Amino acid sequence: MSAWIAVAVFVAGYVFIATDRVHKTVVALVGAGLVLGLGVVDTEDAFYSRDTGVDWDVILLLLGMMIIVSVLRRTGVFEFTAIWAAKRAKASPRRVMVLLVLITAVASAFLDNVTTVLLIAPVTLLVCDRLRIDPVPFLIAEVFASNIGGAATLIGDPPNIIIASRSGLTFNDFLVHMAPIVVVEMVVFVAILPLLFRGPYTTDPDRAQAVMALNEREAIENPALLIKCGVVLVGVFTAFVGHPVFHIEPSVVALLGAGVLVLISRSTPQQYLASVEWETLLFFAGLFIMVGAMIHTGVIGKLAEQATEATGGDALVASMLILGVSAVLSGIIDNIPYVATMSPLVQDLVQGIADPGQAQALWWSLTMGADFGGNLTAIGASANVVVLGIAARNGTPISFWEFTKKGIVVTAVTIAIAAPYVWLRYFVLA
Repeated sequence: MSAWIAVAVFVAGYVFIATDRVHKTVVALVGAGLVLGLGVVDTEDAFYSRDTGVDWDVILLLLGMMIIVSVLRRTGVFEFTAIWAAKRAKASPRRVMVLLVLITAVASAFLDNVTTVLLIAPVTLLVCDRLRIDPVPFLIAEVFASNIGGAATLIGDPPNIIIASRSGLTFNDFLVHMAPIVVVEMVVFVAILPLLFRGPYTTDPDRAQAVMALNEREAIENPALLIKCGVVLVGVFTAFVGHPVFHIEPSVVALLGAGVLVLISRSTPQQYLASVEWETLLFFAGLFIMVGAMIHTGVIGKLAEQATEATGGDALVASMLILGVSAVLSGIIDNIPYVATMSPLVQDLVQGIADPGQAQALWWSLTMGADFGGNLTAIGASANVVVLGIAARNGTPISFWEFTKKGIVVTAVTIAIAAPYVWLRYFVLA
């Protein structure tokens, strides 16, 4: 009975989110309250369990980076980047989109995609405001790029960290196996941008000329604070990259960085909390509890087990099935809790495959399916939710279906490219 309640609450919540009838944060909190109030899960499961509860590492990583961004915004660096990007693109909206998409993809590989969109989204809003163009297509394109680019490294996307901890794969393993396919995916993605976002993208010639005449250096309002932010960010990003050596969780790094920056910048609560997306954090907390209820009652585990059992011990079939199923379920459920559930099952399946290279292909299929599948819907990945929250706060809301109808196309294209890559690299050319 508990399993049916968990499924009913999740499906109902998903319908409300998909139809935009009720704010997604309200839906998530009501859904979480229902599964708790009806006894599907208890507070121990919801708040303290690593498998079925709120993923506090994700919540606190987001909170820490949001605080850092709040302080960083006071320096004027976002205005600097906005003017720089617009001038390099000669104020052409198409070229601005391509430039910001490429910056997002590269940054997401070496930071994490949530941090990247937190930094890039304000820049995008400023550029579009300067040129008087709709920022929504730009924000959506950047989210897609962040999820694709973040797949390249261990730290680029939260699911990668979960997979690495289960599989024993290193930062260099991700770089060697994932970076090549990510480069190919980004080339194709940039090529299809004009088809995904047809426009029209025109800007007033006078505004374009005014932007070209701006001096980006004048946008820096507080050079001393910018230096302090730079030092803290270098330390934070070094700790992110050095996770295999330091073994400090990204959430701890983000909170330490936020605390140090608030201290040395002497920021007031009003200043360092200005960019914190509280609605986004609450949405994640509620969503984790709703999904955790399905994990706790065995619903997700049962689905995943049936998917893996259908492979019949064939590594190629298993890889393709994991890739396809992961792309769909990650987009529907959210790739972080999905990967947390699927990783132990892949670990068991890998042990039954004699060839080490083919066995490893299962992990890469899970990685690609989860990371690229995160683009499928508006709640498929953390970065998606964060950007939608920023867009809403800035008066340019992005609806669930406005995002998802583009996400379906991007996910289909990226998975269609990933499938032959897995087949060729691990089963033909191995």
